[in-house]
Amino acid sequence: MENINAHIQKDRELLNDPTISPQSRRHTQEELNALESYKENHPEDTHDPTSLELYCDANPEAPECLVYDD
Repeated sequence: MENINAHIQKDRELLNDPTISPQSRRHTQEELNALESYKENHPEDTHDPTSLELYCDANPEAPECLVYDD
């Protein structure tokens, strides 16, 4: 995606499609929730975050998200 707003819009369009599978709907809803939370936490950032960025935004204490300054 070109930016987070376009990704959110795409996910909303997918959720409005009555023919998507329940699994796809569940995945898209979870992704949309994560994107909206990321956007709320980082209002100045417009890039489309990766799945790792979304995960670390929700779980900053996770070992894979910790940043060490040496």
